[in-house]
Amino acid sequence: MAKDKTADRIKILFEGSNSWTRQQWEYMNQKGCDFANDNQLTEEERLTLEEQGMPTFTINRIIPVVEMLNYYATANDPRWQAVATEGSDVDVAAVFSDVADYIWNQNDGVSLYANAINDAITKSCGFLVIGVDSNSDHGMGDVIIQQPDPFDVYVDAKSRDLLFSDASFVIIRKILPKRHLINIFPEYKRKIMKANVDNNTDYSYSEKAMGSEQKDFSYKNIGESESWDPAKGENDKLCPLYETYEKIRVPYVNVFYRIPLSVKDLDKVAAAVKIKADEMTKELEVKLVEDITAMEEMVKKGSMMPARLKLESEKAAKTMQQQIESARSEFQSKMVAETSKIENTIVTEQEFKIMEKNKGFIPTLVDAVKFFGSRIKLTCVAGDKTLYEKVLPNNITEYPIIPFHYKWTGTPFPMSAVSPLIGKQRELNKAHQLMVHNASLGSSLRWMHEEGSIDSDYWEKYASSPGALLPIRPGAAPPTPVQPAPLSNAFFGIVNEGKQDMEYLAGIYAAMQGDTGEQHETFRGMLAMDEYGTRRIKQWMKSSIEPALRQMGRVIMQYSQAIYQSHKVFRIVNPNNMDEDKQVELNVPVYNDLGNAIGKFNDYGAAKFDIKVVAGSTLPINRWAYLDELKELLKLGVVDDVAVLAESDVRNKSNIVKRKSMLKQAQQQIEQLDEELKDKDGTIETLERQVVQAGIRDRIMRAQLEVDKKKHEVKGRQEQQVTETKGRQRLLRDKMDLDQKNASNKLNDAVQNVQNKKEKSNG
Repeated sequence: MAKDKTADRIKILFEGSNSWTRQQWEYMNQKGCDFANDNQLTEEERLTLEEQGMPTFTINRIIPVVEMLNYYATANDPRWQAVATEGSDVDVAAVFSDVADYIWNQNDGVSLYANAINDAITKSCGFLVIGVDSNSDHGMGDVIIQQPDPFDVYVDAKSRDLLFSDASFVIIRKILPKRHLINIFPEYKRKIMKANVDNNTDYSYSEKAMGSEQKDFSYKNIGESESWDPAKGENDKLCPLYETYEKIRVPYVNVFYRIPLSVKDLDKVAAAVKIKADEMTKELEVKLVEDITAMEEMVKKGSMMPARLKLESEKAAKTMQQQIESARSEFQSKMVAETSKIENTIVTEQEFKIMEKNKGFIPTLVDAVKFFGSRIKLTCVAGDKTLYEKVLPNNITEYPIIPFHYKWTGTPFPMSAVSPLIGKQRELNKAHQLMVHNASLGSSLRWMHEEGSIDSDYWEKYASSPGALLPIRPGAAPPTPVQPAPLSNAFFGIVNEGKQDMEYLAGIYAAMQGDTGEQHETFRGMLAMDEYGTRRIKQWMKSSIEPALRQMGRVIMQYSQAIYQSHKVFRIVNPNNMDEDKQVELNVPVYNDLGNAIGKFNDYGAAKFDIKVVAGSTLPINRWAYLDELKELLKLGVVDDVAVLAESDVRNKSNIVKRKSMLKQAQQQIEQLDEELKDKDGTIETLERQVVQAGIRDRIMRAQLEVDKKKHEVKGRQEQQVTETKGRQRLLRDKMDLDQKNASNKLNDAVQNVQNKKEKSNG
């Protein structure tokens, strides 16, 4: 059988990463985890104490520190915001918060995040892994969140980045029964069954006491003898599973190409080019005529020969034609460049080589810029068999493994919050053990006696009983009690100082846990203590946890954009109970009038945006101080009472809001009716005034009519008199004209008679 080179490579990679440094880091942090879980004695220490008759109990001062740090880091869910890189993506970017909430709630992110923070505090680093469940949502797939154990994660030791972004590989190694692996990867059943199961044990570095004193049980305590195959009812073999993530550099090409114009656009370009070419032709023809005319004048003057005129004319005509053709080509190229679109796309170098073979593509190519992009390669190996090897989608460029450190040391081996407390915890345990042992010796005396002077069994049974009679043998010396040496008062000081030292080291004080003896008397004083006392925790959150949450938001964005490509609808329950739920839709198809899909509304996969985490979103909020602040803002009118109600602990908020809404609507209706009533009252008053004014205007109008009537009557009489006077005057003029005419005729007749008489007398 051919050897699986990929599986061998992954196995060698794992063995190299499991170096002495990595083993020492796990050993130290396993000790911190054991101390936090109250496993503070090794098996050897327990046996030694029991042999000396000393108590084996411990006073665990670490657990309160761990629980308080857990509370401060997980009091609220993290919140992310998306900032669109382009204006067209603003609406889709607003949807990301809903998508992140959906993924968070779907995978019980609260519990996973709390476990990761607990691992960071006790084991120095916690992890969350973003993945894909391809079988979810009826095969459409969903983004999932997983929480591996920190000691199962092996990181490139040369990584120097807080989030391991510069690591060349990250391996997650799990030891699982073969039946379990088959349930996870049913399509690789044959490979899993044939896989060799060497190196199938967990590396455990715990020194905790075992047996009857064992207080907690790690997955590394469960071996093959407790691994069962439910299908066969027998022991199942354990098999190592290696999930290896590697960053690879893939050559890409940033291609700029021109989209060819349509026939209609080409016709428009041709028409515009023709107009410009015609204008230029007319201009050149006029210039040619001017040049020829000038040369003809030179021929007439004798400064140019006719042959030269003919030659220069031919050359000028040819040059003009060339200029016109060149200008037409230039105009056409310029118009095509101005009217055509240049698109930009990113393809792999291999895809670009295939595109170059297309003869129609080369003329449209504007520019091609080569570069290298990061991709994530995932290799899954079970035993000595490679199950699959794939490169994650193009937009996934970051490791889906998000580390949550407590104290980053610049290497993949951080420190936990428990490590500095182990020495003080041992000091407290030893001081308490000595004090209790000394008190036990003082209450149960030891006796020194001559051999054979007493009945040893009887004395052992009744020596410490009140009122007991203890016999001695006749003639023997009485037994002498052996008093314990008095303890120094320094032991009591060690206990008190040790308590204070642990609080100081951890930054978790008694007042922060509700110790009334350490609290300030006033409310404002308590708020100040809370503000100043949590600065170290806030610094840890800002420098370690929030960068990890921001990285987690980016990875969720990359995975969700790669997976949610089709139409998806989901609902989110509103935690403040103001609204029952919220429905969100992604990639909603947009259809034309013919029923064909022409695009997507809320196209989530194509949107581009940056992710940021809301600072301090996971920290606890003093609700009483917050409510007081809201009340002050309510008095100032900055917020309304619904905003205050949303942040309170009152039950049935939605019903209260509905009732308030109905009451407000009724109040608005009453106010509206009042306004209408006032308007009607005003209208009535206006109408009354208008009626009075109308009456006055009516009387004035009637008087005016009477005046106008009299005026028209007088005017009519005057006009009649004028007309009659004019008629009489006309008659008098006519009569006078007639009399004048008659007199004139008589005069003319008399003159004529005189002339006639003269003529007769002369004749």
